[in-house]
Amino acid sequence: MDPARARKLADRIKEIVAKRLDRGLRDPRLGFVTITDVQVTGDLQHATVFYTVYGSEQEREDSAAALKAATGMLRTEVGKNITARLTPTLAFQLDAIPENAAHIEGLLREAQQRDTEVAGLAAGANYAGDEDPYVKPRVLTDEDDEDDEHHEEE
Repeated sequence: MDPARARKLADRIKEIVAKRLDRGLRDPRLGFVTITDVQVTGDLQHATVFYTVYGSEQEREDSAAALKAATGMLRTEVGKNITARLTPTLAFQLDAIPENAAHIEGLLREAQQRDTEVAGLAAGANYAGDEDPYVKPRVLTDEDDEDDEHHEEE
């Protein structure tokens, strides 16, 4: 298994499939699809093509069906344009990166709001006890030394 060769083949498949989709399929169900990544197995037999669809959930489902129907034609296209002895099988996988990114942005916004609320509460807060609750070592002065000597004499 040569990871560099697999990566090169994956990049080539990504390019071929993206160009073919740019030229369009005769399937009206295909929406605005972007090929985000391709991963090829070590034996170069199988390729997973990751894609995103701009639009609604229905458009995602329609595009998935269109890609599934066009898999054979796209595999033929890949076979004509690569130099590998065997053409890898293609599997299309919806890439959840945009949805995950949106979810993470929402969580970050919520965390920032909570931080702002806590900062507002902290600004007007008072200490429950002493401002500095830690016990400090006593600093002896000359007077304290004299008192200690005076007590010892008694």
